Amino acid sequence: MGKLVVKNELITKENAKELISLCPFGAITYDDNKIEITSACKMCKICAKKGGGLIEYVEDEKARVVDKSLWNGILVYVDHEGENIHPVTYELLGKANELKQVTNHPVYALVLGCDMGKSIEKLLYYNVDKVFVYDYPELKDFRIEPYTAAFYDFIEKIKPSSVLLGATNLGRQLAPRIAARCRAGLTADCTVLKMKENTDLVQIRPAFGGNIMAQIVSTDTRPQFCTVRYKVFNEPKRTNEPSGEIINMSIQKEKLISKIEVIDTFDKPKDIDISEADVIVAVGRGAQSENMRNQAQKLADLLGGVIACTRPLTEANIFDAKRQIGLSGRTVKPKLIICLGISGAVQFAAGMKSSDCIVAINTDKNASIFDVAHYGIVGDVNQIVPMLIDYVSEAKNV
Repeated sequence: MGKLVVKNELITKENAKELISLCPFGAITYDDNKIEITSACKMCKICAKKGGGLIEYVEDEKARVVDKSLWNGILVYVDHEGENIHPVTYELLGKANELKQVTNHPVYALVLGCDMGKSIEKLLYYNVDKVFVYDYPELKDFRIEPYTAAFYDFIEKIKPSSVLLGATNLGRQLAPRIAARCRAGLTADCTVLKMKENTDLVQIRPAFGGNIMAQIVSTDTRPQFCTVRYKVFNEPKRTNEPSGEIINMSIQKEKLISKIEVIDTFDKPKDIDISEADVIVAVGRGAQSENMRNQAQKLADLLGGVIACTRPLTEANIFDAKRQIGLSGRTVKPKLIICLGISGAVQFAAGMKSSDCIVAINTDKNASIFDVAHYGIVGDVNQIVPMLIDYVSEAKNV
């Protein structure tokens, strides 16, 4: 990593104005006869390339060099609530075992909690080499300080090369805190993970609103951190026999002190979770009329499913954000999804393309949704959906 050095002795009002106009991020300011580069800088180096030598990019001679041979293992953080392990953990264990085939690194699981009981033993049925457990009363409820301290203690002792966390409410809080403490990068909401033979983890995620797929590689730091949404990867099959071992870890109690006191915990009212649905009827702009929405709900009820939507309908306050499918919404993997009047933008498709069966209805035969659909119907949803409702009703009455 390098830095930008400003030659302020050569700066005048005239050339300062030119430098400011060069920066596409507005990161260059001129005050008190000095040029300063603010935190808005994205290190694109345009100012160094086209600034007439007034700003120079200098490589950091003390750049961090990591000995990758000292870092070994693919770690999956076990996301849980009490004794209930979040399904995203098993999906990540399946992906970790795929990545293991390239480097032959062991697969680790890290549990932070208290009195997890037999839940920990379930992990041994998913080809985990070692399950590391920090079992302390201070870790019973999630509090960021003790969880961070225990996680960092594990990394210092075991030195895993890659760290995978679920992009859950807990994972989204914990991952950046740990990555910052390790002075390492973090790639959020990855959709594809690949491993190089030199143990570099290729983390692929949508960028610029889903218009491109960015490949991010942390070549100079370890561990490599990433989060992955639930339902992005397939959950592996449970093995018949357990394997691996459970290792109890210790940490100084002083490190688990928190300024947060948990007074009480309670279950929040059960809400719709389209990520868990087996059948989804998704509504787009082409089916946003009130009558069509009612028809879609009726079809979903008949099929024992739920209704979902695309981003424009959420932004128009027609549906709650919890029902939105896509990069900025939820990732789903139902057995059946019926897409009504949805064009199939990249952002939406990325959130549902792994569904077992995709049925799309659209008047535009060239709509992108037909590229990912298993069955496509070119036609008016206002005519086709009532026919589907009648057909399903008759089939259920037989």
